[in-house]
Amino acid sequence: MHWTEAVARLRRDRVAGVLVTVADVRGHAPREAGAKLVVSATDTWGSVGGGNLEETAIARARAALDDRATASETLVVPLSEKARTDHGRQCCGGEVTLLLEPLPVVPAVAIFGVGHVGLELARILARHDLELHLVDSRAGQLADDRLACLDDALAAVHVHHAPVPELVLGSVPAGTHVLVLTHDHAEDFALCDAALRCSHLGTVGLIGSAAKWTRFRQGLRVEGHPEADIDRITSPIGDPAIVGKDPATIALATAASMVASFARDRARR
Repeated sequence: MHWTEAVARLRRDRVAGVLVTVADVRGHAPREAGAKLVVSATDTWGSVGGGNLEETAIARARAALDDRATASETLVVPLSEKARTDHGRQCCGGEVTLLLEPLPVVPAVAIFGVGHVGLELARILARHDLELHLVDSRAGQLADDRLACLDDALAAVHVHHAPVPELVLGSVPAGTHVLVLTHDHAEDFALCDAALRCSHLGTVGLIGSAAKWTRFRQGLRVEGHPEADIDRITSPIGDPAIVGKDPATIALATAASMVASFARDRARR
Protein backbone atom coordinates (compact mmCIF):
# COMPACT_ATOMS: atom_id res chain seq x y z
CA MET A 1 0.00 0.00 0.00
CA HIS A 2 1.29 3.48 -0.87
CA TRP A 3 1.96 5.66 2.14
CA THR A 4 -0.70 8.19 1.09
CA GLU A 5 -3.32 5.42 1.09
CA ALA A 6 -2.09 4.26 4.51
CA VAL A 7 -2.51 7.77 5.93
CA ALA A 8 -6.01 7.95 4.43
CA ARG A 9 -6.91 4.56 5.92
CA LEU A 10 -5.76 5.57 9.40
CA ARG A 11 -7.81 8.75 9.17
CA ARG A 12 -10.87 6.91 7.89
CA ASP A 13 -10.60 4.20 10.56
CA ARG A 14 -9.86 6.80 13.28
CA VAL A 15 -6.56 5.19 14.24
CA ALA A 16 -3.59 7.28 15.39
CA GLY A 17 -0.28 6.97 13.59
CA VAL A 18 3.05 8.60 12.83
CA LEU A 19 4.43 9.58 9.42
CA VAL A 20 8.21 9.05 9.28
CA THR A 21 10.13 10.80 6.49
CA VAL A 22 13.80 10.66 5.57
CA ALA A 23 14.45 14.39 5.87
CA ASP A 24 18.20 14.41 5.19
CA VAL A 25 20.97 12.01 4.24
CA ARG A 26 24.69 12.46 4.79
CA GLY A 27 26.97 9.94 3.09
CA HIS A 28 25.62 6.51 2.17
CA ALA A 29 22.16 5.38 3.29
CA PRO A 30 19.67 2.71 2.21
CA ARG A 31 17.00 5.21 1.13
CA GLU A 32 17.05 8.69 -0.31
CA ALA A 33 15.60 11.84 1.25
CA GLY A 34 11.82 11.82 0.93
CA ALA A 35 11.31 8.10 1.61
CA LYS A 36 8.37 7.56 3.94
CA LEU A 37 7.08 5.08 6.48
CA VAL A 38 3.67 5.12 8.18
CA VAL A 39 3.49 3.58 11.64
CA SER A 40 0.49 2.67 13.77
CA ALA A 41 0.45 0.79 17.06
CA THR A 42 0.15 -2.52 15.21
CA ASP A 43 1.12 -2.01 11.55
CA THR A 44 3.58 -0.28 9.23
CA TRP A 45 3.43 0.75 5.57
CA GLY A 46 6.31 1.91 3.37
CA SER A 47 9.99 1.92 4.32
CA VAL A 48 12.79 4.27 5.28
CA GLY A 49 15.49 1.70 4.70
CA GLY A 50 15.01 -1.44 6.75
CA GLY A 51 17.41 -2.79 9.33
CA ASN A 52 18.17 -1.03 12.57
CA LEU A 53 17.33 2.34 10.97
CA GLU A 54 13.74 1.30 10.39
CA GLU A 55 13.40 -0.56 13.69
CA THR A 56 14.69 2.51 15.51
CA ALA A 57 12.17 4.68 13.64
CA ILE A 58 9.29 2.32 14.43
CA ALA A 59 10.22 2.11 18.11
CA ARG A 60 10.43 5.91 18.41
CA ALA A 61 7.15 6.37 16.52
CA ARG A 62 5.33 3.95 18.81
CA ALA A 63 6.79 5.62 21.87
CA ALA A 64 5.34 8.89 20.54
CA LEU A 65 1.97 7.18 20.12
CA ASP A 66 2.14 5.90 23.70
CA ASP A 67 2.99 9.43 24.89
CA ARG A 68 0.16 10.93 22.79
CA ALA A 69 2.69 13.31 21.28
CA THR A 70 1.27 16.15 19.19
CA ALA A 71 4.50 17.84 18.08
CA SER A 72 6.77 16.72 15.25
CA GLU A 73 10.33 15.70 16.09
CA THR A 74 13.55 14.82 14.31
CA LEU A 75 15.72 11.79 15.00
CA VAL A 76 19.32 11.44 13.79
CA VAL A 77 20.44 7.86 13.19
CA PRO A 78 24.13 7.15 12.40
CA LEU A 79 24.73 4.18 10.10
CA SER A 80 28.12 3.04 11.28
CA GLU A 81 29.47 -0.25 12.58
CA LYS A 82 30.55 1.74 15.64
CA ALA A 83 27.00 2.97 16.27
CA ARG A 84 25.23 0.02 17.81
CA THR A 85 21.54 0.35 18.67
CA ASP A 86 19.03 -1.94 20.32
CA HIS A 87 18.31 -3.28 16.84
CA GLY A 88 21.85 -4.03 15.66
CA ARG A 89 24.20 -2.20 13.30
CA GLN A 90 24.05 -0.83 9.76
CA CYS A 91 27.43 -0.02 8.29
CA CYS A 92 26.42 2.06 5.26
CA GLY A 93 28.71 4.76 6.62
CA GLY A 94 26.22 7.62 6.45
CA GLU A 95 23.81 9.42 8.71
CA VAL A 96 20.06 9.79 8.32
CA THR A 97 17.80 12.45 9.80
CA LEU A 98 14.21 11.33 10.22
CA LEU A 99 11.19 13.59 10.66
CA LEU A 100 8.40 12.05 12.74
CA GLU A 101 4.99 13.71 12.34
CA PRO A 102 2.02 12.62 14.48
CA LEU A 103 -1.15 11.60 12.65
CA PRO A 104 -3.73 12.03 15.40
CA VAL A 105 -7.32 10.87 15.35
CA VAL A 106 -9.12 14.00 14.21
CA PRO A 107 -12.40 15.15 15.78
CA ALA A 108 -15.70 14.40 14.06
CA VAL A 109 -18.75 16.67 14.17
CA ALA A 110 -22.20 16.09 12.66
CA ILE A 111 -24.39 19.15 12.14
CA PHE A 112 -28.03 18.22 11.69
CA GLY A 113 -29.75 21.14 10.02
CA VAL A 114 -27.79 23.37 7.65
CA GLY A 115 -29.89 26.48 7.99
CA HIS A 116 -28.60 29.95 8.89
CA VAL A 117 -26.88 28.84 12.10
CA GLY A 118 -25.78 25.47 10.74
CA LEU A 119 -24.09 27.00 7.71
CA GLU A 120 -22.34 29.68 9.78
CA LEU A 121 -21.14 26.95 12.16
CA ALA A 122 -19.95 24.79 9.27
CA ARG A 123 -17.93 27.72 7.91
CA ILE A 124 -16.09 28.07 11.23
CA LEU A 125 -15.53 24.37 11.91
CA ALA A 126 -14.41 23.75 8.34
CA ARG A 127 -11.25 25.74 9.11
CA HIS A 128 -10.20 22.97 11.53
CA ASP A 129 -8.71 19.56 10.75
CA LEU A 130 -11.70 17.35 11.43
CA GLU A 131 -14.40 15.20 9.85
CA LEU A 132 -17.46 17.40 9.30
CA HIS A 133 -20.80 15.79 8.48
CA LEU A 134 -23.56 18.07 7.22
CA VAL A 135 -27.03 16.52 7.37
CA ASP A 136 -30.34 17.98 6.23
CA SER A 137 -33.71 16.61 5.17
CA ARG A 138 -34.01 19.47 2.66
CA ALA A 139 -31.94 18.97 -0.48
CA GLY A 140 -31.85 22.70 -1.21
CA GLN A 141 -29.93 23.43 1.99
CA LEU A 142 -27.13 21.21 0.68
CA ALA A 143 -26.98 22.58 -2.86
CA ASP A 144 -23.49 23.00 -4.30
CA ASP A 145 -23.81 26.77 -4.68
CA ARG A 146 -24.93 27.15 -1.07
CA LEU A 147 -22.02 25.11 0.24
CA ALA A 148 -19.47 26.73 -2.08
CA CYS A 149 -18.15 28.67 0.92
CA LEU A 150 -16.70 25.36 2.14
CA ASP A 151 -14.77 24.58 -1.05
CA ASP A 152 -11.44 25.54 0.54
CA ALA A 153 -12.17 23.75 3.83
CA LEU A 154 -9.35 22.15 5.79
CA ALA A 155 -11.93 19.73 7.21
CA ALA A 156 -13.09 16.68 5.27
CA VAL A 157 -16.71 17.62 4.54
CA HIS A 158 -19.32 14.87 4.10
CA VAL A 159 -22.76 15.92 2.86
CA HIS A 160 -25.85 13.81 3.66
CA HIS A 161 -29.25 14.57 2.20
CA ALA A 162 -31.44 12.43 4.45
CA PRO A 163 -35.26 12.63 4.46
CA VAL A 164 -35.02 10.69 7.76
CA PRO A 165 -31.92 12.37 9.21
CA GLU A 166 -31.73 10.30 12.40
CA LEU A 167 -30.70 7.32 10.25
CA VAL A 168 -27.38 9.07 9.59
CA LEU A 169 -26.49 8.76 13.29
CA GLY A 170 -25.68 5.09 12.81
CA SER A 171 -23.11 5.81 10.08
CA VAL A 172 -21.03 8.57 11.67
CA PRO A 173 -17.70 7.60 13.31
CA ALA A 174 -17.38 6.64 16.95
CA GLY A 175 -16.98 9.70 19.16
CA THR A 176 -18.74 12.07 16.75
CA HIS A 177 -20.06 15.22 18.40
CA VAL A 178 -23.68 15.77 17.34
CA LEU A 179 -25.34 19.17 17.02
CA VAL A 180 -29.09 19.29 16.44
CA LEU A 181 -30.07 22.52 14.67
CA THR A 182 -32.90 21.62 12.31
CA HIS A 183 -35.79 23.78 11.13
CA ASP A 184 -38.41 21.49 12.71
CA HIS A 185 -38.88 20.80 16.44
CA ALA A 186 -40.35 17.37 15.66
CA GLU A 187 -37.20 16.53 13.68
CA ASP A 188 -35.07 17.86 16.51
CA PHE A 189 -36.89 15.63 18.99
CA ALA A 190 -36.55 12.54 16.78
CA LEU A 191 -32.82 13.18 16.53
CA CYS A 192 -32.43 13.60 20.29
CA ASP A 193 -34.39 10.40 20.90
CA ALA A 194 -32.28 8.48 18.37
CA ALA A 195 -29.00 9.95 19.64
CA LEU A 196 -29.73 8.69 23.15
CA ARG A 197 -30.14 5.20 21.71
CA CYS A 198 -26.64 5.33 20.15
CA SER A 199 -23.75 4.39 22.41
CA HIS A 200 -20.98 5.39 19.98
CA LEU A 201 -21.55 9.15 19.91
CA GLY A 202 -19.64 11.91 21.67
CA THR A 203 -21.46 14.95 23.01
CA VAL A 204 -24.98 15.83 21.86
CA GLY A 205 -26.11 19.45 21.70
CA LEU A 206 -29.55 20.88 20.95
CA ILE A 207 -30.21 24.44 19.84
CA GLY A 208 -33.09 26.29 21.47
CA SER A 209 -34.39 27.96 24.57
CA ALA A 210 -34.59 26.62 28.09
CA ALA A 211 -38.37 26.28 27.60
CA LYS A 212 -37.85 24.11 24.52
CA TRP A 213 -35.44 21.89 26.44
CA THR A 214 -37.90 21.52 29.32
CA ARG A 215 -40.52 20.21 26.87
CA PHE A 216 -37.99 17.92 25.20
CA ARG A 217 -36.75 16.56 28.51
CA GLN A 218 -40.30 15.60 29.49
CA GLY A 219 -40.89 14.00 26.10
CA LEU A 220 -37.68 11.98 26.36
CA ARG A 221 -38.79 10.71 29.77
CA VAL A 222 -42.05 9.57 28.18
CA GLU A 223 -40.00 7.71 25.56
CA GLY A 224 -38.38 5.78 28.39
CA HIS A 225 -34.96 7.41 28.59
CA PRO A 226 -33.41 7.44 32.09
CA GLU A 227 -32.59 10.83 33.55
CA ALA A 228 -28.85 10.12 33.40
CA ASP A 229 -29.07 9.45 29.67
CA ILE A 230 -31.12 12.58 29.04
CA ASP A 231 -28.36 14.54 30.77
CA ARG A 232 -26.06 13.57 27.90
CA ILE A 233 -27.77 16.28 25.86
CA THR A 234 -26.65 19.88 26.33
CA SER A 235 -29.24 22.56 25.67
CA PRO A 236 -28.98 25.44 25.03
CA ILE A 237 -25.70 24.95 23.14
CA GLY A 238 -22.61 27.15 23.00
CA ASP A 239 -20.26 28.97 25.31
CA PRO A 240 -22.52 31.03 27.62
CA ALA A 241 -19.88 33.76 27.79
CA ILE A 242 -20.56 34.60 24.13
CA VAL A 243 -23.93 36.36 24.12
CA GLY A 244 -26.11 37.07 21.10
CA LYS A 245 -29.02 35.71 19.09
CA ASP A 246 -27.86 36.33 15.54
CA PRO A 247 -26.74 33.22 13.58
CA ALA A 248 -23.08 34.22 13.41
CA THR A 249 -22.82 34.74 17.17
CA ILE A 250 -24.64 31.51 17.99
CA ALA A 251 -22.31 29.69 15.60
CA LEU A 252 -19.25 31.29 17.19
CA ALA A 253 -20.40 30.34 20.70
CA THR A 254 -21.11 26.77 19.58
CA ALA A 255 -17.78 26.44 17.79
CA ALA A 256 -15.98 27.64 20.92
CA SER A 257 -17.64 24.92 23.00
CA MET A 258 -16.76 22.33 20.33
CA VAL A 259 -13.08 23.29 20.38
CA ALA A 260 -13.12 22.83 24.16
CA SER A 261 -14.67 19.36 23.65
CA PHE A 262 -11.90 18.47 21.19
CA ALA A 263 -9.30 19.35 23.81
CA ARG A 264 -11.02 17.16 26.39
CA ASP A 265 -11.11 14.28 23.88
CA ARG A 266 -7.35 14.60 23.28
CA ALA A 267 -6.67 14.56 27.02
CA ARG A 268 -8.66 11.33 27.45
CA ARG A 269 -6.94 9.40 24.66
